[in-house]
Amino acid sequence: MRQSSSAIRIRSSSMLFGMPLLDIALGPDAEKGEARGHARGVIAIGDMACGIFAFGGLALGIIAIGGVAVGGLAIGGLTLGLAALGGLAVGGIAVGGCAAGVVAMGGLAVGYYAYGGLAFGAHVLSSTSQSPEAVEFFRRLFPGAGG
Repeated sequence: MRQSSSAIRIRSSSMLFGMPLLDIALGPDAEKGEARGHARGVIAIGDMACGIFAFGGLALGIIAIGGVAVGGLAIGGLTLGLAALGGLAVGGIAVGGCAAGVVAMGGLAVGYYAYGGLAFGAHVLSSTSQSPEAVEFFRRLFPGAGG
């Protein structure tokens, strides 16, 4: 463990898949010439984080949570993933204020199946348009919802 007044660096000695089990890198590190911490591990926490589980300002991982998140499951402000949940979400299944994907749900939704206040797609469910295919699809997706 290394910690200065502005940087935190913690790396476990345990390894899994050739990566440290836990890596934490927050703040600048003058010794390494890093302007921001870059964590790489199974569980990565940092200004920039890459791992199976990644948490950070920029997070890249199978499960990624951060300001900008990219991964299988991405949660954050700006997200890109197979399943994306965020302010701006892009993915196979996208849920957010603005969502684009095969299945998109949000204030603005663009997708093959789109559900939202303003929705565009092949099968749309919105306040102004309700295609029968979209109604059936979203009823199956959310069985207890609506009439």
